[in-house]
Amino acid sequence: MSAPERIPPRSVTPPPDAAGLLARGELTVRGRIREASNAALYCTVSHDGEDAACIYKPVAGERPLWDFPDGTLAQREVAAYEVSEATGWGLVPPTVLREGPYGEGMCQLWVEVTPEAELLALVDGEEPEPGWKAVGFAEVGEGRTALLVHADDERLRRLAVLDAVINNADRKGGHLLPTGEGRLYGIDHGVTFNAENKLRTLLWGWAGEALTEEAVEVLEGLRKGLAEGGPLAARLEPLITGAEIDATRARVGALLASGTHPEPSGEWPAIPWPPV
Repeated sequence: MSAPERIPPRSVTPPPDAAGLLARGELTVRGRIREASNAALYCTVSHDGEDAACIYKPVAGERPLWDFPDGTLAQREVAAYEVSEATGWGLVPPTVLREGPYGEGMCQLWVEVTPEAELLALVDGEEPEPGWKAVGFAEVGEGRTALLVHADDERLRRLAVLDAVINNADRKGGHLLPTGEGRLYGIDHGVTFNAENKLRTLLWGWAGEALTEEAVEVLEGLRKGLAEGGPLAARLEPLITGAEIDATRARVGALLASGTHPEPSGEWPAIPWPPV
C-alpha cells in the first residue's frame, strides 16, 4: 500500500462526537504514512452522513520494543487520550480502540496543522530570547553548536505536565500539532505509562520551575479520578496494567508534593532521538 498522493483538505473543527464517529464509523484505508516507525494508515471514517479523516494503527503492525510489552502500544495511545480528557485541556485528538481492516488497533482523528506556527528553534548564543525557553545545546555540523529552544507557550506547558503524568518516553517536535484555531495537540503516545521513569522530551524549558495554579488544580482532579474505584482509573484498567496505573498515581502525587515541573533524572536520555 502506498502513501496517498494527496491528502484531501479537512475541517480543523472536530465533529461534535468525534470519538463516537471513530468508534462506530466505517473505516476505509486510503494510504500508508511511510515515515511512521509502526504501521500507520491514513483512513476515512463515515457514519450516518458524517465523515472524517483519521489515523489507524493496527496492533498487528506494531514493532516489538524491549521495554514495552508486545501488542500494547495502541492501548497506551488510548490511555493517553483518556488522561488528556480528564485534565480538561483536550491535548490529544479523539482516540479509540476498535476493530479495523487489519484487526484491532488505535484510531485517532486526523488533525490539520498550521505549518507557520513556530514552537521549536535552533538559535545562536547561550541564552534564549524573551518568549523562549532553553532545552539544551545541539550539534549542527562542522563543529558548531546551537541552543535548542521551545516557545514559552502555555499550551506547551500544559503538554509538559501531561507528559510527566503519562511518563512519555518520546515527545519529539514532530509530535506537536498546532492548528489554525489556536489549539495544540500532541500525538504518538505509544511509549507511555511505563512503571519505570522514562520521561524523554523536548519540553524541558520549565524543569524545576513551580507548577501553575491551573496545573495544580488539574493534578488534584487527576488524583481523585485515579483513586481506587475512581472514574479515570476505571477507564484505564482495560488499557494498561495495574502496576502502571499505580505508577501513574505515584507520578501525580510526586508532582503535587514537589509543586514543580520534573527535572531530568540522569538515569535515562532526557531528549528523544531524533528530536524532530
